This record gives sequence, structure tokens and C-alpha cells, in this order.
Amino acid sequence: MTSLQSLPLFPLHSALLPGAVLGLRVFEARYLDLVRECGRNGSTFGVCLILEGDEVGSPAIPATWGVEALIEDFDVGADGVLVLRLRGARRFHVLETQVRDNGLVVADVEWCEPDSDDELQPEHALLGTLLERILEQAGGEYASAGPAQLDQAAWVGWRLAGFLPLQEQQRLLLLQEADPYRRLDRLLEWIPELGVSQEEDL
Repeated sequence: MTSLQSLPLFPLHSALLPGAVLGLRVFEARYLDLVRECGRNGSTFGVCLILEGDEVGSPAIPATWGVEALIEDFDVGADGVLVLRLRGARRFHVLETQVRDNGLVVADVEWCEPDSDDELQPEHALLGTLLERILEQAGGEYASAGPAQLDQAAWVGWRLAGFLPLQEQQRLLLLQEADPYRRLDRLLEWIPELGVSQEEDL
């Protein structure tokens, strides 16, 4: 069952993926106000890929699909700019947008159904192996991923979507796809174009 919610948006030139981490520098007044509001209310905001416009200045035109951003940590850089560590959460579909007086874009969004924890199908086994090799080389927070995660279709798809050198429009296509297996099918289609092999050092 879907539910509607009003959600402030932070349009960016990069897509946020479910479960992924994104570092974000915040210096415009509208977004500083947004971060303060989230801190006071325990609320969240959405990140959408910019289709037209820029990250600063006049409100950009965002894609109609995005991901909820959870603020995991924050710091102030040497230049005095606020730096956030975001974690991607739920996917959403934008139904309508409006712009506040301060230039902040606010959307009426419909939350997408959570991903199932279905296992990889045999035709996608190659992708699980590829991700395992990438994680061995990349290290970081996913280095300790076990067999259960590496056999989960949705988890494998989102992690590969973050590690592979995809175009942001390709990541946007994955965000629009509700079926984890269809996302894996798309990745299989794209891998030959990326020049990626299981042995390649990414």
C-alpha cells in the first residue's frame, strides 16, 4: 500500500541510491534551513537527479524519481562549510512540486514498495561474483559482506549500481525500476559497454 508525503528536495547532478553513502557540502541558505528543520523535527529530505539547471542558484528541474536521504553524520570543513554524510533510504516517485519563497523545491511524493529479499537467479550469478571481487578490492564498509548479502538480488543490484562507472541517467533508470531482477537485467546489458570484467581492477 502506498502513502503520500510532502518532502523537501535537494536536486543534485548525481543520483543517490538506496543504501549508498553520499557526501554533501551545504552552504546555500535554503538548504541550511532545511538541515536545521530536519535536525529539529527528525525529518528527512529527498535527493533527485537534476534534469535541467544547476545545484546552486535558481531552482533546478528534478527527476520525478529519487531517494530519501538520512543524515548519518555532519562536520564543518576547513573552509567553514557544512559537510553532511547521507545514507540513501526509501525510493519515491514525485507527483507534483512547488517552490517555496526561499527557492526550496518541495514535492508531493509517493513512496515505493520496499525491495524484496529474494535471492539471485542463476542468470544473475555473474553479477554476484563481480560484486564480490569489487568489494575485495575496494574495501570500506561493504568489505565484510557475507554470502547472504551477496546472494540478495536487490542488495547486489544497488551496490553494483554504485560501484560501476554508470552514467547518472542509467542510475535514474534503475531507480524507476521496481523489480530487482529487472535492475539486474539492465546491469547485465550495460556491462559489455562499460568494458568491465570480473578480473578488472576497479
